[in-house]
Amino acid sequence: MHRIAIPFAAICALSGAALAEEQQDGQLLFNNACRTCHTTDEGDNRLGPNLHAIVGRKAGSLEGFAYSSSLANADFEWTKDNLDRFLTDPQAMAPGNNMKPFAGLADEKDRAAIIAFLEDQGS
Repeated sequence: MHRIAIPFAAICALSGAALAEEQQDGQLLFNNACRTCHTTDEGDNRLGPNLHAIVGRKAGSLEGFAYSSSLANADFEWTKDNLDRFLTDPQAMAPGNNMKPFAGLADEKDRAAIIAFLEDQGS
């Protein structure tokens, strides 16, 4: 049996390339699904609040943005799990929010890529 030795540096380079591709996919998906209303630039609120450093932030708490009462009174934090639930069906998680016409993303991989991208914004 022949063994092929793969240098550790090559494995790390491949992992880094896969991570960079995943981040690009997340940014592209974010741009296509979210950027009409949101940005990841700190302090740049638009139709929706900026999503800079959203992971770990209390829902409806960003100063300088007028949230719907649904999110202003929400009692949860934007964890990866909560972002996934919200991106799946915003109205089910926070009825009455202003995310219309966005009805959610059905594809789990797309949601995961967007969340990974958001997690990287502000870390």
